[in-house]
Amino acid sequence: MSERGVAPRSIQPSTAMRAMRALIDNPDDTALVFQIIRALTGESYERLYQRTLRDPQAARILDEKRDILDVLKAREHLRGLPDGTLGREYARFLDREGIDAEGLVEASSIIEPNLFLDRRAEVLSNRLRDTHDLWHIVTGYDRDIFGEVALLAFTFAQTRNYGVGFVVLAAMTKLWMEGHRDGVRLVWRAWRRGRRAGSFVGADWEGLLQLPLSDVRRCLSITEVPVYSPFFSEAAVATR
Repeated sequence: MSERGVAPRSIQPSTAMRAMRALIDNPDDTALVFQIIRALTGESYERLYQRTLRDPQAARILDEKRDILDVLKAREHLRGLPDGTLGREYARFLDREGIDAEGLVEASSIIEPNLFLDRRAEVLSNRLRDTHDLWHIVTGYDRDIFGEVALLAFTFAQTRNYGVGFVVLAAMTKLWMEGHRDGVRLVWRAWRRGRRAGSFVGADWEGLLQLPLSDVRRCLSITEVPVYSPFFSEAAVATR
């Protein structure tokens, strides 16, 4: 095993439960999702980091200390890419949703001094955060409640992060109790898709942005795009 990427982290169930109760009241508060994930990640991120280093392409990307956010912020350049490419579709996605590439940076900005022991581990963490919307586009899940939980289930299958898994399980339980059986089935299928798909964690997103979306999906073993009826919270509906 390589040297550690992050300092040892303990599980903080009380912090997670407080954030979960708040998230139930306000399901559109993305910052609460990050709080829960951080509180329950434990050693699962360290294991993901070590697995990523064993992937030659992913290790090269981390060694180069790439900042994907700078690429994704260049929206005019992405708008100028050929129609149908992942980069062009990403720019359209941001325009349609009224969001920007930096959207998750503030939501995830919880200070954890001395967390990263290796700069490459921080690069990986930032790439996972900053490529979230690329995962949306490639997997075909929208930014509605069903789509976000489904993408988290897909992410859990790819990363095996305990915190992500807890959010998914809690959300599925709530959806089931509220009678959203179709949403629960979508989430379950998303987890299975994530297990079958290629590595989104170690993907060369900078290169994939230049390719047709259909080719990107083929490269990452995404063989189907889900068809479902989006479900938005009342607050989200009011702003759309």
